[in-house]
Parts: sequence; structure tokens; C-alpha cells
Amino acid sequence: MQARSLPDGSTLRFLDDLGSFIAESPSPFHVVRSALGRLRAADFTQVDEQQPWPTAPGRYVLVRDGSLIAFSTEKFRLPTSGYRILGAHTDSPNLRIRPIPERASAGFAQLSVEVYGGALLNSWLDRDLGLSGRIAVRTDTGSIENLLVEFDEPLLRVPQLAIHLDATVSTSGLQLNPQTHLTPVWGLDPTLRLRDFLAEMVSIDPGSILAWELMTHDLTPPTVLGVDGSMFAAPRLDNQLSCHAAVESLLAVCASNDPIDAVPLICLFDHEEVGSESTTGAAGSMLEVVLERISMASGLTRDEHFAALASSLCISADGSHATHPNYVDRHEPNHHIALGAGPVLKHNESRRYASDAPGLALVMDAAGSEDIPLQQFSSRGDQRCGSTIGPITAARLGVRTVDLGVAQLSMHSARELCGAADPLQFASLLSALLRAPNRVV
Repeated sequence: MQARSLPDGSTLRFLDDLGSFIAESPSPFHVVRSALGRLRAADFTQVDEQQPWPTAPGRYVLVRDGSLIAFSTEKFRLPTSGYRILGAHTDSPNLRIRPIPERASAGFAQLSVEVYGGALLNSWLDRDLGLSGRIAVRTDTGSIENLLVEFDEPLLRVPQLAIHLDATVSTSGLQLNPQTHLTPVWGLDPTLRLRDFLAEMVSIDPGSILAWELMTHDLTPPTVLGVDGSMFAAPRLDNQLSCHAAVESLLAVCASNDPIDAVPLICLFDHEEVGSESTTGAAGSMLEVVLERISMASGLTRDEHFAALASSLCISADGSHATHPNYVDRHEPNHHIALGAGPVLKHNESRRYASDAPGLALVMDAAGSEDIPLQQFSSRGDQRCGSTIGPITAARLGVRTVDLGVAQLSMHSARELCGAADPLQFASLLSALLRAPNRVV
């Protein structure tokens, strides 16, 4: 048998880095921490949004809970040519711990969970799960402090019912009730308490823990997959792949001496999987306010700021459906999407995606200049089309927006699959789009 091969050196190095980013980012708060670490290492200064906005040109990053915005004005005295925006989201579907989580049944200690987002519920069965997120604690001085926690240990498991006790599972399919069938076990001692466990792990008094936002995560590490090394499997590819690509693209543009016509900016939003309506979601005012504060601090009038927005371009970077080899009939036949065949432009005439012809032309032009192939996604007319932050951002800002992503299988599973060559090509295209002038007239 032919020995298993691996991708070429540059692709493999990029996948290794992406895998490390995903592995250290089990929750949206950890995605922000991972991105912030890379940006700080590249001399980005963190902005406190409760303080006056910095007026000096430079590299800046703002963090709000599970969301992050980073930008560079170091080459601009006035951002009159607008902004080049890369948008992605930090959250992924999972199982999240309830505020009163303890449950006991049939001799098992369990933790009650709530399904977050449109998770493929069956993918969470029979997996060794860790816990991550943040806890709010009262300090000795009486202030409230948020602590990031990450327990990469096999703490929980949702055991599937044996086939002998579910005689119709093979003929009628698996039916899961999110209230009754997804409660994980985490021990045999009915006195186990999550608060006590957390307090012991972070060395604080249990009474100082006021609240938490905790979620489960799959412990299987990211890996190159396939005998030919042509695929990449990992948890949370939707949408940490895009978050990683956005960060790396911004860093590449900032490190380059190439001219830039507009202010490069990335925004990594939380809560996309549940509708984006939050203080840290794309439907909130976060990005809108940051853009106006950048313009005002740079000396633009409000009228000039709106003119800059009219000259701007936003790329909504999120995963795209690849054509499933076992369900080809679920896809539009003239729009076959393959793993490893390049980034995907996403179309929908009901505006579930924001792409329009002028914006698509800009992306095609940038891809052509970098010799990057593109694919075109359009869903079947009798299938519901998904959506993402693109239409929300376009409506909120009035900025030309294009939905663009990497093809993947098993979207919203606890573990997803993409082509090995696609993440690097995607990041290269995003870098080109941050540098690209807006030539639409």
C-alpha cells in the first residue's frame, strides 16, 4: 500500500499553526485570547473603550468579552479611502452548562446542559469532553473579576443508548430530545458539585464564584486526514478557521511594505450561531461605533466618515458547504463545491448572503492577481439557505459586503472537515483583499 503522504511544507506549516490556534481556543473567550496574543506580539496596543480614543496613527486592538476588533492606521493620517474589513465569528455550536447544573439519575452524577446554536446533536454522543469558558468571581477587595478556565481533560460524556434498547434506530434514524437525551455524565458520586470543582481547580473559595459561562469541547486534536494528506479535520472549523485567517492576514499586511489604500480592520464577533443580537454580536453597534471613533480620532468630520464608509469593503468570512459525496442530491447541480478547490463565493438572491455583482468582481479580481481559484456556491431552491454576519453587517453599516468562505463537510458537528490546501489559500486571498483598492464606480 502507498505510504500516507502529507501536504507541502508551506501548507503543512500553516495547518500546524491553525491547529494550534484551534486547540488553544475551546471557547469564544479563548479565541479572543489567542488572537490578542498574536496581535500584541506584533506591537498592537490594546484600546480601552471606556477611555478617549487614541489619535496617533498606529496598530490597535479592542476586546469586548468574546469579540475583538483590530486595525492599523499607521500608514494613514486620514482614512478618507475607507476601510477594508474582514469579519468572522468566534462562537461555535456546542453544549453549554446551565446555572443550576447538578442532576442525578440512576446512580450517575450529571451536568445539565443547554444546546447552543444549531449543533448536530448526534456528533456530541460518545465523545470525551472537556470544559472551558469563563467564571465571574468576587475578589477579596469586593470587585468582580472574570477568569478564563480551560480543562482539557475527559470530564464529561454523553453516552448513546445501546442499539438493543433502541430497536428502530437503524431504520427510523436517531431521535434526540435536547432536554432529556443530551445530559452528560461526569461521575458516580451524587454529591459532586460544579462550583466545588471549579473552586478547587482555580484555588478560590466556592462562595466567591458568582456566575459562569461554560461549555463543552471535543478533546480530539486537529489533524491532517486522508491517505494522500488532502484533508484537515478539527473541532470548530466553523468559524475559527476564518478567525485565524483574518488575524494572520492583518499581521501579514501590517508587516508588508506594500502600499495600502484603506484602513485594514478585522472584527471577530461572538453569538453568530444564535442570531448575532448581543452587545458583542454583528447585529449590535460595536463595529459601527469603533469605525466612527477611528474616523473621528483621525480628524474626519461625520460627513467625511460616511463618505469613507461608502468607499469601504467588507468580507464576511465564514464556512461554506462542500458537496457531500453521500448526499449529492442535496446540492444545486450546477454549483458543485469541492474540498481543496479554493475559496467559495456565496450567493443567495433572498439576501441570506450579502454578495452582489460589484463586490464579487472585486474578490474575483484580487483572486486572479494571486492566482487563487474560486468556487461559486448557490443552494438548491428547495433547500433552506443558511446565513451569517454578512447581511447583518451590510444592513447595519451600508458597506458593500461579500460572503466568502472555505468549503467544509460536517458543518456544525463537534468535529468538521475541510481541504488541507484551502486554509492557506483563503488567508492569502484575505490578505490581498485588505490591500485591494475599491475600483467600483
